Amino acid sequence: MKVLLNSGHLNRIEKSGLGKAIKHQMKALDSTDVSYTLDPDDDYDILHINTYFPQSYHLAKKAKKSGKKVVYHAHSTEEDFKQSFRFSNIVAPLFKQWLIKCYQLGDIIVTPTPYSKKLLQGYGLNQPMHTISNGIDLNKFQPIPDARKQFSKAYPQYCNDDFIVMGIGLYLERKGILDFVQLAKDLPEVKFIWFGFTNSNMIPSHIQDAVATELPNLHFAGYVENDIIRLALQATDLYIFPTYEETEGIPALEAAASRTPFIVRDIPVFDDWLIDGVHTHKAKNYADFKRLIKTAYQGKLPKLSDNAYEVARERSLENIGEQLKEVYEEVLNL
Repeated sequence: MKVLLNSGHLNRIEKSGLGKAIKHQMKALDSTDVSYTLDPDDDYDILHINTYFPQSYHLAKKAKKSGKKVVYHAHSTEEDFKQSFRFSNIVAPLFKQWLIKCYQLGDIIVTPTPYSKKLLQGYGLNQPMHTISNGIDLNKFQPIPDARKQFSKAYPQYCNDDFIVMGIGLYLERKGILDFVQLAKDLPEVKFIWFGFTNSNMIPSHIQDAVATELPNLHFAGYVENDIIRLALQATDLYIFPTYEETEGIPALEAAASRTPFIVRDIPVFDDWLIDGVHTHKAKNYADFKRLIKTAYQGKLPKLSDNAYEVARERSLENIGEQLKEVYEEVLNL
């Protein structure tokens, strides 16, 4: 059994959650006895596709024509395309039809969460469908000695005595960036920092204005390498994920792996694997985020880091690799 793990146009998406997911698959398969290639000219038995670009679609068509099995990894939905880039809401229905056209080529569909599986089934897709997390490389989230000291050296505007709240994501309304900026305005006693970047030409003017907000307690750090994200997660006091829509939400897994206290928005994607008051704290609205951050600032928010770490451990890349192997064995028998 040999798998073509297709990652076409990875250079376009490597800074996104999808880019991380593809790299995680490579490492997950490295922990198994599954042979895989990234070269479409190699011989292979199974095509595993992660993207919805036309190149991916045509590769899947070619594979099926030659009798190869296709596993389509459905990371994207119409729902998480909305409230993102310029005109995204206008073209979202067309994007959905294109996704369906792509995903229909899969003999098996893999998707990260029960929530995204339910959405895809609602699109009328009826192939066998498996839920497999994008996973987390726990080896990269070992405790960092003097993390706060290192962080303050890299970002001197943040002192040891500050209470620091961080966010991660592209500059998208869907990611909750407007709420993040408003929280910084309403909580001047708390320091905020956001990691991530999107070209201003791709985002609407009100998001551009939000990112340009100048406050003494708010900093947009832009795109940084993963090792800085890992450092920040261990150095800051609280991670918040005010996203309105995800198919999984890799940053939540990263916070869990870092044993960082975190708050997520109470949306359906987290229902099946992050329990409020057990693994994380959930905010139904802006007022909840503000209240929970203030409670954490006062030192009164229960810490759930050990429980959250167990969620990350269950989604280790070694476990993900074995789950992918089972899918490959199944698709060969269809």
